[in-house]
Amino acid sequence: MMLHPATVHFAIVLPVVASIFGFIYLITRSEGMSKISSRATLFAALAMIGVWYTGNDAGPQIYNFLSTQGKEELLEHKTLGLYLAIAMSIIALLKIVGCKMKKFTIELLAIVLLLIATVTTFVQGKMGGEIVYNYGMPFKAEATQKILKKAYENAAKTEESDEKVEFYEDAIDEIDSLSQKVNKVYGVEEEAHESEE
Repeated sequence: MMLHPATVHFAIVLPVVASIFGFIYLITRSEGMSKISSRATLFAALAMIGVWYTGNDAGPQIYNFLSTQGKEELLEHKTLGLYLAIAMSIIALLKIVGCKMKKFTIELLAIVLLLIATVTTFVQGKMGGEIVYNYGMPFKAEATQKILKKAYENAAKTEESDEKVEFYEDAIDEIDSLSQKVNKVYGVEEEAHESEE
């Protein structure tokens, strides 16, 4: 089962939390809030790195289950994820340095960059959702159609009833196998078995 779907929520929520603490710091300018927002930004950066790592592991698993457009979007998603991980690391470093040196200007820069990175994270999340729901899930339906069409074409070529049935039985086995592979990749294999029972 992929860890990426479970970890992406941290990469979306933690930058928002860090941004909120950063905004509160800008209003209060208190040392305590400076430290809290710096730690929150560090956690957000660590989450982003972790999510990029799990995404790197998940990408190859789903690549073959995507359409050509889906594969292109997956590569863009991977690249943006790397940029976000690097950017969040630099932002966290800036925020911590600003906090330690008590330099408001450095912290202000870090918070502005954090807000931009947070908005970009939502764009990244939208892209990830499109990969799964617009390109990944329909793959199953398209592949099923192709398998059934092939079985129909083969069955039309023969007069033997047993042979026709065999083509369709093979198609059902192929669809079942495909379904199990896709469910395993998306981490829904157990749910599928539970619903069958």
